[in-house]
Amino acid sequence: MTGKERWGWGLVALAVALLLLFLSRSSGAVEADFMPKGGRALLLQVLGAPGDLAQLQATVAAKRTEAEWKAELASRKDLNERERATLAAYLAGNMPLAADMAGRADVAKFLPADGRDLAWNECQSCHSLFTSYLTQSRDYQGWRNVFLSPFHRQLAFTSQQRDEFARYAAVNMPMKADDVPQELRY
Repeated sequence: MTGKERWGWGLVALAVALLLLFLSRSSGAVEADFMPKGGRALLLQVLGAPGDLAQLQATVAAKRTEAEWKAELASRKDLNERERATLAAYLAGNMPLAADMAGRADVAKFLPADGRDLAWNECQSCHSLFTSYLTQSRDYQGWRNVFLSPFHRQLAFTSQQRDEFARYAAVNMPMKADDVPQELRY
């Protein structure tokens, strides 16, 4: 076999190896679906696409306390108690949206990330969700205090994102170990 042929076969082997690596990572990817839904996801589930755009726009333009949102959501039978509490906390902490965003037909893309989104997309870049997040029981202030540690102070979270994370975690954590995919345990 000539050097040129070996080089060609080497490229084929490399391409196959990269393809197998890609397939193994994409097929084994763990999704956040095992975690309780966050407020943005719940809002879009209830009012989102195709949903009732006028109601979504009115909701994101409203300013209410968490207790007021809970009272308004109390009659919703399509959400359980924890989901209503999660959605009420999200709406109280993140609404109203600016008027120029709230009135848009594509308002859904301007909704702030919810606590599950923040945990899934940010926290695991440095540590396991399971050992440092999913199994802990804290109240809102206890979760807010997580951001006082030297390492967490360096995160590029806004104050609103820190509050959203704390509100979500206070309502939805801890999770049972059996509810967490094996790949994420420890």
